[in-house]
Amino acid sequence: PSVLREAKRMGFSDAQLAELWGVSGESVRDRRLQTRVRPVFKRVDTCAAEFESFTPYLYSSYEEEDEVEPTGRRKVMILGSGPNRIGQGIEFDYCCCHAAFALKEEGFETIMVNCNPETVSTDYDTSDRLYFEPLTFEDVLAVVEEEKPYGVIVQFGGQTPLNLARELKAAGVPIIGTPPESIDLAEDRKRFGKLLERMGIPQPENGAATNVEEALKIANRIGYPVLVRPSYVLGGRAMVIAYDDAMLRDYVRRAEELQRAFPILVDRFLEGATEVDVDALADGEDVVVAGIMEHIEEAGIHSGDSSCVLPSVAIPERLRQSLREYTVKLARELKVVGLMNAQYAIQNGKVYVLEVNPRASRTVPYVSKATGVPLAKIAARLMVGRRLREFGLEEELPVRYHFVKSPVFPFVKFPGVDTILGPEMKSTGEVMGVAENFGLAFAKAQLAAGQPVPTAGRVFLSVNDRDKPQGVAIARELAGLGFKLVATRGTAQALRNAGLEVENVHKVNEGRPNTVDLIKSRRGKDKEGSAGLDLIVNTPLGRTSRFDEKSIRRAAVQHGVSCITTLSAAAAAVNGIRAQREQGIQVVSLQELHQEGGARFQVSDLAASGSNTGGAVKEPEKGVRTRNLEPGTWSLP
Repeated sequence: PSVLREAKRMGFSDAQLAELWGVSGESVRDRRLQTRVRPVFKRVDTCAAEFESFTPYLYSSYEEEDEVEPTGRRKVMILGSGPNRIGQGIEFDYCCCHAAFALKEEGFETIMVNCNPETVSTDYDTSDRLYFEPLTFEDVLAVVEEEKPYGVIVQFGGQTPLNLARELKAAGVPIIGTPPESIDLAEDRKRFGKLLERMGIPQPENGAATNVEEALKIANRIGYPVLVRPSYVLGGRAMVIAYDDAMLRDYVRRAEELQRAFPILVDRFLEGATEVDVDALADGEDVVVAGIMEHIEEAGIHSGDSSCVLPSVAIPERLRQSLREYTVKLARELKVVGLMNAQYAIQNGKVYVLEVNPRASRTVPYVSKATGVPLAKIAARLMVGRRLREFGLEEELPVRYHFVKSPVFPFVKFPGVDTILGPEMKSTGEVMGVAENFGLAFAKAQLAAGQPVPTAGRVFLSVNDRDKPQGVAIARELAGLGFKLVATRGTAQALRNAGLEVENVHKVNEGRPNTVDLIKSRRGKDKEGSAGLDLIVNTPLGRTSRFDEKSIRRAAVQHGVSCITTLSAAAAAVNGIRAQREQGIQVVSLQELHQEGGARFQVSDLAASGSNTGGAVKEPEKGVRTRNLEPGTWSLP
């Protein structure tokens, strides 16, 4: 016992000790409990020992005295998102905070468990009690044993707490919201695939492999390119698109060397498809579709890195109906209570399910702000027994303007990182632009993200052969807007064949001045007398071209030139340029938008009144005109 206690005082976890001693983590825990080696909880002394501190900041320690005073109130514990990192950011913290506020209004004592002091959820006044603890099974279980909560919520903190759900449930911890069995079903690609097959919902051909031979067999059966990834990850970590046997073999072997979790998932990659995100609220029976978000970048770009628009602008009503129908069916089948996110791909007029996450997604704050409906607050109330019908929501929440979410990338801080987007997430934040039309909303979002769309100047185009027909159409529109066109040899020839005037520029390895020289001379004229570049459209294909043109994208970041790497984003930029020229940029607050559109949804009204019918989204009364926010009437705050 003395060795065990000393090891715990030094900070060793049960899992670390199990590895060192060659036993299971469960046996270390059992031994620890038998010898009464348990953590106690101390308050963070915010008063410098001058007088007693009452701030509910708590942390575990293997000392003697426990400073936690139990209360008789009903408690709900919320597991936070842990450290901010690429793939998991402040969006999940937003959900945790709103859940804590809603549960307080419902009369519960709220307990937050998180280990990130830079988040809002770890502010002293967000929850009734805050535990600074790592989000591991051992540490969370210790807090549960101390507080004995009515229930634990795992769906607001992203993938980190979700991965603990099964272990916590097995240990007898009451998980409220979506059952852990449903979470496991959605994460297990093989079982989930069988579920979709039984429900008659289309999905891309796929398989699960545990070694190189199995992966190659699956890929050759379904055909290249394939999307390859490990199970139970967030942010598309370690996810790649493999175009041939060599790339796939290399990926699986690296996964084996890094001892990544198997099985590895192999899906047919739907080239040229449009991706769609759908957020939904459910109470186990009723389902509300909160938002159908159309991705601006095509399939293959991680959803966190793709700009998206709400409401969708290019999805026909027939397909929107399919998206709604599939989402409702899946939410009911998975017995979702709270939030759910479903990701779809549309190819050749057919909707495919890519994945379903029975948890809050990173789009929840965006959809909440666009609709004026606090989704996380409602979800928290559903988890403690409220019903969706009490909130008077429509089957699909209305959106009155165009809202565009754009990612924010850290490329300036990581100059060696390639800016080309793919299935592995690279962004660290997001912004939102709002306007009465899609083009202006996109332009405002890009401006907020630090990548303003120019309204005049010179544009460089270098597109792969597959993209050339659409690239020519975009170049024609840019030329019509007065932009001068610059292109490398192959793209320039395609533009000339289409009757467009274009200036040739050397590739990086073909001579000087080349594209990088033009980027560097943006602020004036270079020695050869050429003006710089204001916009870059670069769509490489395959490993060779991506590597060759990396220097172009890197120089663009260093010199503040907007660089677009997909033609769908380039088409959106053209819309933005045209809208900026016609209307200019105006600013209006979200509060004003929602007040003009109708009374704002107030979940607190429902809690305060105890009514079962309050809190509906109200449409303007018939005959009552609301001010139309034409560009001329918008004002700067």
